[in-house]
Amino acid sequence: MQETVEKTIIPIINALMDGIETDEEIAAKTEIKLNIVRKILYKLYDLKIANYKRSKDPETQWYTYSWKFDEEELVRQINEECEKELNELNATLENEENNMFFVCPQGHVRYNFDTASDEEFLCVCGEELVFQDNSDMIEGIKQSIKLTKSDLDSFNESLQK
Repeated sequence: MQETVEKTIIPIINALMDGIETDEEIAAKTEIKLNIVRKILYKLYDLKIANYKRSKDPETQWYTYSWKFDEEELVRQINEECEKELNELNATLENEENNMFFVCPQGHVRYNFDTASDEEFLCVCGEELVFQDNSDMIEGIKQSIKLTKSDLDSFNESLQK
């Protein structure tokens, strides 16, 4: 499916960025069926990264849709999503660093200390919960934060070139 998406969306976005405006022109340039081009353009519109202007041909009375790719909105959305991911990773890191966890040896549950205490350190299956060393998990989250920050910085630096 990803291959199909790349074969259709990327050429359409490239055509829009090259200044080609109408769906018919995009279909001709990309050699993608017109109905598929239109579906993708409307999906890009739903994502708020493409806009159109409708005009009526005085001779034929047909409507023409002129499309424009909104690169600024795409950049804003990418930055917003990365910031959201970083916030979630930081919250997860804080939770992992500030709590002790206990797990069922059978893998049924993972509780923080307070919940494990409330459950008398017993799993719903009856097994006794055991302490979990989460230092590897903490390190993994820190690496994810570092990678996400690096990717975001690289993305923003590439835009300034």
